[in-house]
Formats: sequence, C-alpha cells, structure tokens
Amino acid sequence: MSDSPERVKLTKEVKDRRFQAELMPLLDPLYNFAYRLTLDEDDANDLVQETYLKAYRFFEYFEPGTNAKAWLFRILKNSFINDFRKKSKQPAKVDYSEIEGYYNPDEVEGDADTGASSSDMRQQSTRDLIGDEVAGALNSLPVDFRTVIILCDLEGFTYEEMAKVLDIPIGTVRSRLHRARNFLKDKLEKYARTLGYANDEKEDAAELSTVDND
Repeated sequence: MSDSPERVKLTKEVKDRRFQAELMPLLDPLYNFAYRLTLDEDDANDLVQETYLKAYRFFEYFEPGTNAKAWLFRILKNSFINDFRKKSKQPAKVDYSEIEGYYNPDEVEGDADTGASSSDMRQQSTRDLIGDEVAGALNSLPVDFRTVIILCDLEGFTYEEMAKVLDIPIGTVRSRLHRARNFLKDKLEKYARTLGYANDEKEDAAELSTVDND
C-alpha cells in the first residue's frame, strides 16, 4: 500500500515491553499461518523467526491501536514470498528459544523440555483446527488460493484486512476467495465420492422417494 507510517522513537525498555505485550501472544496463529504456507515444520519455524526479527526491527513503525495480527501476517507473507517461495535468499537460522528467552526471560528458565515440544503442539493445534480431509484438500490448493482461505475462514480477517495483508484490491480478494472455495469444495466432493458418500446419498434419496410414494 502507498501509506507509509512514520517512525516513532521508543526507548528500548518501552519497545521491549510493547513488543512482548502486543506481538508475542500472536505466536500460535502466526505459526499456523506459516505452516499452512510452507507445509513444512522447519520452514514454518524459520519463517516465524524471520517474521519476529523483522517485526522487532521495524516495531517503531507499527502504529499503536491498529491490527497487530494483520501487521505480523503481512510481514510473514512478504517474507514467505521473498525468502521461501522465490528461494532468492534464505533467512538466517536462528534458535527461537533465544528470541523467546530475550522477550520472556522469566518464563524460559527450566522450560527446556516444554520448548522442545512447543512446535509439535502448535502443529497439532493446526491439525485439530480442521479435519485431516479438509487439511489435505486445503494443502493441495495453489498457495494464493490456500492463503485467502486461511486468512478468511481460519483466521477471521475481513476483506479489508486481507487486502492489506496481501497487497491486493478488495475485489481481487473476493474473486480469489470465491474461486478458492470452489476449488476446495470440488476436491472435498471428489474425496467424498472415493469413500462412497455420494453413493450413500443416492441410496438415501431413493429410499425417501420410495417412502413418499408409499
């Protein structure tokens, strides 16, 4: 977008406190978004790390009171395109526990076992959010279509917020989402037919028709 927020100088203490309070609680939805884009746990973790590093670097440009989640998702989306999708440059490998420890010094001590399993828990929460069949169909969509469904139907963004995250007009958001949902519906219908659900529906309809005729 053309609007460029002005930088507001913050002391390190204020910056760290606000960053911790406003952005760190969004770790799980951010990881879920990254995992749905990359379809790989390690890449998702790298993408989240890169996003938080960039967010901290440019936090003084974040306008208080605006949608922090949309701001983070936009950074992640741009990082995915630039660093992962195009493969033009790879983000530095950073141990997320170091970042988490920096922003959560009181919570990290003695949490080594918890930290080791945190990414597995987040990945499981993503699978629990939608069924395996829907997840598989969603993952098979082209990334542009997959992204709009994630943002709208899983994360609850408005069309206006999605347009800002994706840097596209609202009209494009609507049309892309419509096509994505149709693609997803078609894939799920094909999957249902492989399980015989379509045949069951036909048999049920025939039975109802026989009852009505009686």
